[in-house]
Amino acid sequence: MSSIDLPASVPFREVTDRNGRRYRIGETDVDLMGRTRTWMVILPWVGMMGISSAEYAFTSAEDTLHEAQLWSSGHIFWLLGVWVFFQAAVAFPAGQLRESGRLPARTAMLIGAAGTLVGYLALAFAPNVVVAYLGFGMCSGIGAGLVYATCVNMVGKWYPERKGGKTGFVNGGFAYGSVPFVFLFTSVLDLSNYRVLLSSVGIGLCLVVASAGWFFRDPPKNWWPPHVNPLKATQDRRIRRALEKNPPAIKQYTPREAARTPVLWMMWFCLLCTAGINIFGIAFQVPFGKDMGFAGGIVATAMSLKAIVNGTGRGVIGWISDRYGRRHTLIIVCIVLGTAQFGVLVSGQLHSMPFFLFCSMVSGFGGGAIFPLFAAMTADYFGENNNATNYGMVYSSKLISGLVGSGLGAVVVGEWDYHGAFVLAGSVGLASAVLALFLKAPGRPSARRIVPNPHPLGEEMA
Repeated sequence: MSSIDLPASVPFREVTDRNGRRYRIGETDVDLMGRTRTWMVILPWVGMMGISSAEYAFTSAEDTLHEAQLWSSGHIFWLLGVWVFFQAAVAFPAGQLRESGRLPARTAMLIGAAGTLVGYLALAFAPNVVVAYLGFGMCSGIGAGLVYATCVNMVGKWYPERKGGKTGFVNGGFAYGSVPFVFLFTSVLDLSNYRVLLSSVGIGLCLVVASAGWFFRDPPKNWWPPHVNPLKATQDRRIRRALEKNPPAIKQYTPREAARTPVLWMMWFCLLCTAGINIFGIAFQVPFGKDMGFAGGIVATAMSLKAIVNGTGRGVIGWISDRYGRRHTLIIVCIVLGTAQFGVLVSGQLHSMPFFLFCSMVSGFGGGAIFPLFAAMTADYFGENNNATNYGMVYSSKLISGLVGSGLGAVVVGEWDYHGAFVLAGSVGLASAVLALFLKAPGRPSARRIVPNPHPLGEEMA
């Protein structure tokens, strides 16, 4: 039985609301996959943890890679930029393949696991930096992109009625999983063990991602949990509030239809700016802290706290956005992210370790929160059926933000020093908050209360 096959003994029907959107109801999660949908939160969370170290812990290995492989710091920062480029580049084509059924979720996860292994082996054994760009930057980036796109969109499919908190929790794994590796690469990795250590990490993470992905399953198109009537206001206060603040899309937009709406490209640009700031912080917080005289252990602690709060922020912000609305939450997050960049700069210049740690955590919170917000917002605005592809279009802005935040960030630091770079990053964050004011769901000028359809069209589909 494939992931979308339905046992013949389980009846279902499709109903249509007053906007013409169809909902498939009657089947429970257990009917469809033999287990509760909670597993489709836990397993994607584990898969996301398995790919996170490549982005969030990579620069912690800079000193050892520089000495062992004789790669310049510029090459190392561009390696991260190339990784982010391919990680984002695969989102849209992977979404198309996933939605068409040509790339099952399990297959995508297994390919992603293999890419993770290849990336770490390339860092350990690459004879030159070109091989590192191909193995780590391209193969590992593509693998991580497949895992990311599969995990994030899986949750929205299984929780269409309250996706913010669940999407945020899964997205948080993309930061949590890097925490032990920040300390490992900062304190343990050296010239005597880097090949064994990097190879072992690659094998271990490959097994983690593959094991989680083996049990992935997609629900049928238009599936809606049977305990929540899509045509009437539910009695569950949490679900009712979430649907009032973030109404379902008026229809299931195809990628072509979504691309014709101005709001999708406004979201693309807003994510470009905020993700660029996040990657800039990941790439340059460690070297900035060292230049400001903080000990290596303090810098590693700051980066770990940033990763922890980054992951926590993704989960918490998803829950908050369910309660208060995705757009309003995004505006606050952009303000926090932009302001934090000024705080990191000032804390370093004052040589204040507690302030530096605090601002790093605040920056991590804002930088992590943006991703689940945009993932859930895309499904809210354009529907769940094609969310892998539609979010892939929005997420493709990370193609540029990775290069801007890491590679171009190195150029800005070289020309303007850290002061100019952090001021620029903070200013872009505050400007993103202004842009977020204009993000409105297509066909729905404001978040209105859901009005039950007095004459729902019920269509039996036995």
